[in-house]
Amino acid sequence: MSTEQGSQSHYRRSLGTVALTAVGLGSIIGSGWLFGAERAAALAGPAAILAWVIGAVVALTIALTYTELGSMFPKAGGMVRYGQYSHGSLAGYLAAWANWIAIVSVIPGEATASIQYMSSWDFAWAQGLYDGKELTGTGVAASSVLLLVYFFLNWFAITLFAKTNTAITVFKVVVPVLTAGALMFAHFDTSNVTSHGGFTPNGWSAVFSAVAVSGIVWAFNGFQSPLNMAAEARNPGKSLPKAVIGSILIALVIYLALQVAFLMAVPAEKLAAGNGWSGLAFNSPLADLAIAWGMNWLALLLYADAFVSPSGTGMIYAATTSRMIHGVQENGHLPGVFGKVDPKTGVPKPALLLNLVVAFVFLAVFRGWGSIAEIVGVATVISYITGPVAVMALRRLAPELPRPVKLRAMPVIAPIAMIFGSLVMYWARWPLTGKVIFIMAIGLPIWAWYELRKPWAELKPHLKAGAWMVTYLLVMAFVSWAGGKEFGGQGYLPEGWDILVVALIGLAFYAWGVRSAWPNPSLADVRAEMAVADGESADGRERSDLERVAG
Repeated sequence: MSTEQGSQSHYRRSLGTVALTAVGLGSIIGSGWLFGAERAAALAGPAAILAWVIGAVVALTIALTYTELGSMFPKAGGMVRYGQYSHGSLAGYLAAWANWIAIVSVIPGEATASIQYMSSWDFAWAQGLYDGKELTGTGVAASSVLLLVYFFLNWFAITLFAKTNTAITVFKVVVPVLTAGALMFAHFDTSNVTSHGGFTPNGWSAVFSAVAVSGIVWAFNGFQSPLNMAAEARNPGKSLPKAVIGSILIALVIYLALQVAFLMAVPAEKLAAGNGWSGLAFNSPLADLAIAWGMNWLALLLYADAFVSPSGTGMIYAATTSRMIHGVQENGHLPGVFGKVDPKTGVPKPALLLNLVVAFVFLAVFRGWGSIAEIVGVATVISYITGPVAVMALRRLAPELPRPVKLRAMPVIAPIAMIFGSLVMYWARWPLTGKVIFIMAIGLPIWAWYELRKPWAELKPHLKAGAWMVTYLLVMAFVSWAGGKEFGGQGYLPEGWDILVVALIGLAFYAWGVRSAWPNPSLADVRAEMAVADGESADGRERSDLERVAG
């Protein structure tokens, strides 16, 4: 048995469809619902409603590509493995690095959200936690305590995690629904939609940018949490697609209700005083509105949920990112200690500890929810682009591998998903796009440490197969810089034409990426592993048949 097989066997397949859906929904409904409605409205005005729909369509399209991959390879940290299987070490590492950055930074983001909401409490010490832009030193210390709570809840056992998370998720769904209903009942001013600049006060470009940077991508990114915990799924072929798609659709309904409630509940005088939607500046958006309309009970509930919702998501991501680190180690890009799984609890404890340290670093550097949400949004999209490419590449390379989930429409869905991912990256606006692509480059020395010591003949095919992704990131950075001024660029690409150019770039690199895939050693290893597993399953069925005959 390989090392990977051994480590995988320590995971306990204890999570069913309900538990995995709770993982996905609990990841999607975190701090995003507390801040996303305000940030989206500040950018897009009432058209923020459409931004949520666009975000859900993008996430669902991309998620469909990953459900096939997740059901094929139900392994811990699934999202960091697929690019490695299809394209080898360079593309696989870049995808894994982007995915890990996007997810691990959510953990301090959730802790920051809880403390930022606390700053609206009517106590001097609480108001000193946040200065209106970022956490103060005291706020960072309080957030650090929350990080430790997430860590220890994951340290002990996956069963404790599952039980705790399902209970928290129920609370996280009930409170947002109650909040939306209460705000709609308290004040529903439809004139807010037509006044203060109309439905799209800042133009359609602002609607698209809201998808990328207001926390919408941040929120829907949670769909991948069930995939990263696939090794603990009882029946991954059936439960993973149900959990992924179900969590996105349920969350969309909740987020739309919250967005509508927020838009109609903002006092008209607040919009007039702040020169429209762009002037909104709540510390605790939904709680502040509850107080404005005399619902102190709702404000208190929201203050409580500001701990429960983000903490539930932070706890989930502390779990899933540890599985991702385990996956990166088994890809060959981290020391062996990070691949160890505690046989008693089923928890990869060294990986969990590494993520805690990294979360502290992010907390120290990015002290505001908004700044973390922007980084997460772009890094998430970069990590998404390997899914559409890998799913079709593996259909070409390994058609014989079992696919419990296989959509006939995937040859159409995959390139559309690549276009959507490219557009969201562009909508994030320069220079943010460039900054996050630079963060991607920061991880390359780790890859170089493990890969450049290999003989050239062994390394060359990995470089050739990964060239499409490196080139793609450089081209997207250039297009973002040269693109429309409404997206922060230099204005060399006219409005409308820039969208077409980005879409064509996505298609071109999709085609290049699919053709670049090759039967690399990682794919050979997972093929062999699956063959052994099939053989063991066949032996087990044969023994059962013999026992029935003998009986």
